[in-house]
Amino acid sequence: MSTRRRVAILISGAGSNMAALIDAAGLSDAPFEVVLVLANKPDAGGLAVAEAKGVPTAVVDHAPFGKDRAAHEQAIQTVLEAHGV
Repeated sequence: MSTRRRVAILISGAGSNMAALIDAAGLSDAPFEVVLVLANKPDAGGLAVAEAKGVPTAVVDHAPFGKDRAAHEQAIQTVLEAHGV
């Protein structure tokens, strides 16, 4: 059984720090593994970077939720739970 913490990285753009976190997770002594990159914008550039690094991606677009932030956050929570984060 792995003792590494399963984490997701939430992005909205290029994910400038995301790539470094994914790379760090690949180290043998990393205490975490990146199991998902989740964006709130379908065109977030970081999604392609994550996919290229072999990390699954998902999008929960904020636009359809309008000003209902709680509903958007619940949708994000549902995706995170589905990925065991």
